[in-house]
Amino acid sequence: MCRAQTTHQYERCQLRIRTCFALAVTALLAAGPFEVAHSADTTTQGEARTALQRAVSFFRTRVSTQGGYLWRYSADLQRREGEGLAGIHTAWVQPPGTPTVGQTYLKAYRRTQEPYLLAAALETGVALLQGQLHSGGWDYRIEFEPATRTRYAYRVDGKKLEKRNVTTLDDNTTQSAVQFLIELDKTLRFNNPEIHSGAQFALEQMLRAQYPLGAWPQRYDRFPDPARFPVLTANYPSSWSRQFPKLDYRTYYTFNDNTIADMITTMFLASRVYDEPRYLAAAERAGDFIIAAQMPMPQPAWAQQYDANMQPAWARKFEPPAVTGGESQGVLRTLLALFRHTGNSKYLAPIPTALNYLEQSQLENGQLARFYELKTNRPLYFNRNYELTYDDSDLPTHYGFKVNSQLNSIRQTYEHLLATPNPVTPGPARDPPIRLTKRLQNSAHAIVKALNQDGAWIESGQLKYQKHASPTESIIDVRTFIRNIDILSRYVSAQRP
Repeated sequence: MCRAQTTHQYERCQLRIRTCFALAVTALLAAGPFEVAHSADTTTQGEARTALQRAVSFFRTRVSTQGGYLWRYSADLQRREGEGLAGIHTAWVQPPGTPTVGQTYLKAYRRTQEPYLLAAALETGVALLQGQLHSGGWDYRIEFEPATRTRYAYRVDGKKLEKRNVTTLDDNTTQSAVQFLIELDKTLRFNNPEIHSGAQFALEQMLRAQYPLGAWPQRYDRFPDPARFPVLTANYPSSWSRQFPKLDYRTYYTFNDNTIADMITTMFLASRVYDEPRYLAAAERAGDFIIAAQMPMPQPAWAQQYDANMQPAWARKFEPPAVTGGESQGVLRTLLALFRHTGNSKYLAPIPTALNYLEQSQLENGQLARFYELKTNRPLYFNRNYELTYDDSDLPTHYGFKVNSQLNSIRQTYEHLLATPNPVTPGPARDPPIRLTKRLQNSAHAIVKALNQDGAWIESGQLKYQKHASPTESIIDVRTFIRNIDILSRYVSAQRP
């Protein structure tokens, strides 16, 4: 146990523990019978196994912040960022941050059964618990420095009134954390009290945060009063402001960034793992909200967000009340998933009219506008001064005001489900065996060769949020680590045909 009095002493102690563990694992691996490479352009599964351990050891002992991770690092690890600047005492929850890395460790463990991978996943799960709020979920980031932690209502630190306690469901932040903890809890056979309690607490608070008509907000720090949120169906406002009203939209019923779709996925997973009917019921209530939120004619699709009157509403200054060609496609896929899980045809009922409307609304180039004006269906855009316009010639570049159409794929899936006698998806089956293909072998070989002597993958890239950001420099990208660990674990566990 590390009982050092200062943060610096504590972190040095933690580093020594992780380093000793990594060295012990390395020694055990070295003692094992590994294959010998047959040629310079071939990597054996034994060599890949060693590279996998080296890469994970580097990430745990050199990159990790007490088991948590960010998005990008300078090659010397001196500069760090998630979706914003971060220091050495900060981890990021929002994908591809800490939960995504944890899921990668867990998936690699299930494939290879290497104990150090389960230890890495558990270490990451413990890091997440350090950032769980009393509201049940997570902010985008976790702060480990003691003085900075006092700003947050972290559950492990005891009750703290008037501190930041905002659970965010935006960008799959809390959902990804909960999904990882659920999977980790299952892998540990529900025998770790802290992990189990964290997952259960998050789920209970999510149930409390669900609105009476089945929706969730973008984020929350308190739970809804049912009297303030009547159960209504979607309708058009009699008028709406063309000027950004600067209202707090965080409590609105939110489809933006797949908020409700990710919540439904989380509830389905929790229902399967814990065999708890309330989680399934929550997912189905969210499906009922989707049905109720379909706009009436002449635009039978969905808005990004709705106010308590079930009318499309403003969010950010470039997100007006509108019917959306972007999120509507995600909503359609969510309805298909609901039908697969439940077999209830009511989730298919909104799809035909929505598909027909969206197909007729495609732009000349085959794309969809992100926003269609209420009732007129004219595509809406913003110029670089954030003025609402019908003109698409001066669009800001940070946001997709036009989106690719996935309507053909959605229609094909819909028609396939209609023609399938029993479309309900059964419980999760075991992962199928991984075949040792030439493509997988070549990918693993390239990844092993790219690993440097420290166990890191260094690449050219950009740190976006630094004061003097360079267009290109040497960085460590967490997305690359996740992808490479996935490929190596697949290769190590692959079976020859």
